[in-house]
Amino acid sequence: MGEYRYLSFEKMHDFCLEVFQDMGMSREDSSTIAEVLLESDLMGIESHGLQRLIMYYSGVQIGRVNPRAKITVVRETPVSALIDGGDGFGHVAGKMAMQMAIDKAKQMGIGLVLVKNSTHYGIAGYYSMMAAKQGVLGISMTNTEALVVPTFGKTPMVGTNPIAVTMPAEPYPLHVDMATSVVPAGKMEVYNKKGLSVPEGWIVNSEGEVTTDPGEFIEIRKNKTDGGLLPLGGAGELHSGHKGYALGVIVELLTAILSGGNTSNHVRAVPTVEKCCHMFLAIDYSIFGDKEEIEKGMSTYMDELRNSHKAKGQERIWTHGEKELSNYENVRKNGLKVNQKTYEELIGICRKIGADETLYF
Repeated sequence: MGEYRYLSFEKMHDFCLEVFQDMGMSREDSSTIAEVLLESDLMGIESHGLQRLIMYYSGVQIGRVNPRAKITVVRETPVSALIDGGDGFGHVAGKMAMQMAIDKAKQMGIGLVLVKNSTHYGIAGYYSMMAAKQGVLGISMTNTEALVVPTFGKTPMVGTNPIAVTMPAEPYPLHVDMATSVVPAGKMEVYNKKGLSVPEGWIVNSEGEVTTDPGEFIEIRKNKTDGGLLPLGGAGELHSGHKGYALGVIVELLTAILSGGNTSNHVRAVPTVEKCCHMFLAIDYSIFGDKEEIEKGMSTYMDELRNSHKAKGQERIWTHGEKELSNYENVRKNGLKVNQKTYEELIGICRKIGADETLYF
């Protein structure tokens, strides 16, 4: 179960294009989804890369995702917009929304765009990084189906609700992309595929008791029963689990509540309907002073962090995003790393759409 295969980045990009175009999507939109998926694998985030392809494929098959969705702007001001994703791929609505936020920031100093009635949009960090690449501070977050139990509760009421922030700096930007749960749901799927137990303190069973079996989480999610992931900080208040719980609720406020969309406990309440919500914020920090000086300040601080005194026995201090971004070259050289179960899922999709396996695998 622990076996890995290494697949060509270029071939997997073309494979994703074929899969999504087979669903009836345009080449442009197919390319967007492929780009977001593979960005995750390039960063070494296995939970949100190719292993997610089966979820997207099955989502279209059961009608949860509409590959021909009409994305509409519901309302707009010079600094904001509300978009209805039309139950389409969140990646497509997300890229559109983030670009709107960036364009508004460059005109007005700030741009805030919300999306409702959407579906899973991949890694939140793709969108914040998209802003940073265009010279502005980027922030993105999304709610998800309820997979996280509130502090002292056992019924999942909050999503994993990731928050991503990217700020230009040298030699690496500040790049934070984190779930507000102890771990993202995708990581549980990876552990389950590998047949591994998870560390104590990640999940609770249907009685609200800590367990280490990822299979229990898979069943909880499938059957919509009590139990689920713990908020950042873990169970109870001893290690500040209540703060992780609060962060998850804040994401609900900034995505679902402000947009008039579904909070996590109503997202994917049935397998065929998702309707999650996203938030995209771009800030042109030149409204506060000289851009180069502000970026220099960020670069200096991150350098000071890396060079501060290390704890005994530790080799170095990392800044957020450094590991992920330095992983690009390794992946492009050695290939995308997928576990055996994910590899079998990819082969299965290939056969279902009648693609030529010899072109990709």
